[in-house]
Amino acid sequence: MSLPVVDYTAKDAPQQFVKSLRETGFGVLTNHPIKQSLVESIYNHWQAFFNSDDKHNFAFDVEKQDGYFAPEISETAKGHQHKDIKEYYHVYPWGRIPEELKAEILHYYQLTSALASELLDWVEQYSPDEVAQYYSQPLAKMIDNTPNTLLRILHYPPLTGDEEQGAIRAAAHEDINLLTILPAANEPGLQVQLSDGNWLDVPSDFGNLIINIGDMLQEASQGYFPSTTHRVINPTGGNTGKSRISLPLFLHPRSEVKLSEKHTQASYLLERLQELGVK
Repeated sequence: MSLPVVDYTAKDAPQQFVKSLRETGFGVLTNHPIKQSLVESIYNHWQAFFNSDDKHNFAFDVEKQDGYFAPEISETAKGHQHKDIKEYYHVYPWGRIPEELKAEILHYYQLTSALASELLDWVEQYSPDEVAQYYSQPLAKMIDNTPNTLLRILHYPPLTGDEEQGAIRAAAHEDINLLTILPAANEPGLQVQLSDGNWLDVPSDFGNLIINIGDMLQEASQGYFPSTTHRVINPTGGNTGKSRISLPLFLHPRSEVKLSEKHTQASYLLERLQELGVK
């Protein structure tokens, strides 16, 4: 079995994309409007940043959650014992960004956020009426002028052999947000867990755009759209010495947006950050 790849330019793309989300928790788009040349440039520039000592001048702010997160304070996925083998940088338009990287990464942030609104419209268009009635407002409107959408630049460093036994690049987890938009990384490793418990490789062809459902959309849809478990496994053989860069954009509603009778965006996010041990 493999995840279907949907041509963004096809007439039935919205329907096929939402069908894939519903059935697998993931959608993979090709011929989408995010240019491969831009993504490659970002990968190269941020690889240089992670290789430099300058990253330590942008240490993360525990309250604002922007800036650089070093490997020793990396996340421990819910239900796991070991920290992920990664470091990363949180980009918000209002946050701290290295000046030489700012224009390019904010351009990417704006492009993907605009595409995100369209994809949320697709999700709502093909939500059954009995599901759509639970949305407190149109899904795309939930992210209008939001300060909360997060672009994370992830760096999985080469493996040295000294890693904690049992640790992997990203342990099995679900995302917190509405949707995550991710251009295929420069190295494979992303896997999604199927309903039978088996793991399936997510297509890593450079140029694919990978979208998955987060917990907030699952909450807002009363479970109709499943927040799917996924992970990033460690490379093997000659690939252990390679870095992996990844650019997930986590779509978050405004803080006051009501997701369900139980939660707003703010209350849901706080609960999950406390579980992850980063707040």
